[in-house]
Amino acid sequence: MKLTALQLLLWHSALWMVQEATPLGPTSSLPQSFLLKCLEQVRKVQADGTALQERLCAAHKLCHPEELVLLGHALGIPQAPLSSCSSQALQLTGCLRQLHSGLFLYQGLLQALAGISPELAPTLDMLQLDITDFAINIWQQMEDVGMAPAVPPTQGTMPTFTSAFQRRAGGTLVASNLQSFLEVAYRALRHFTKP
Repeated sequence: MKLTALQLLLWHSALWMVQEATPLGPTSSLPQSFLLKCLEQVRKVQADGTALQERLCAAHKLCHPEELVLLGHALGIPQAPLSSCSSQALQLTGCLRQLHSGLFLYQGLLQALAGISPELAPTLDMLQLDITDFAINIWQQMEDVGMAPAVPPTQGTMPTFTSAFQRRAGGTLVASNLQSFLEVAYRALRHFTKP
């Protein structure tokens, strides 16, 4: 009798863990209007990020972020994780939280780039505004469906750029990392829009 109860308990626990870990299929718990707005915002932020990359390339010949990776590590430029948004582990709550936290991180990184150069300031300002709008949109939706964490994310330590070159190289790396982040975000959001 005890063995049967233990087996039942283990089976139930295993089933619960599988249900918790199972990637989500298409979901209808998020309004289509929210998802479509998010996809639009991703495309807008991607365009802003591309504009920043192109301007850095044209004005300062910083065209290959892969050449600056070691400097990025030395400067302490963090990357936002999106493990809950990957196709292997897509989880609605975790993905939305990681999207919001990642956008919050990029807001801080872009603030750290302030003063990068006068000709890049308008592009940087537009990118910051669009990221802020996107982050607010996600946070409001998380609150609406009861997924918002009790404590909003806090800004971690941001890199300190001590020279104009570091700031420009940092801008190239941040824009490149942001584009990679947005590609994963776009794929996850597209998946959530499927009926």
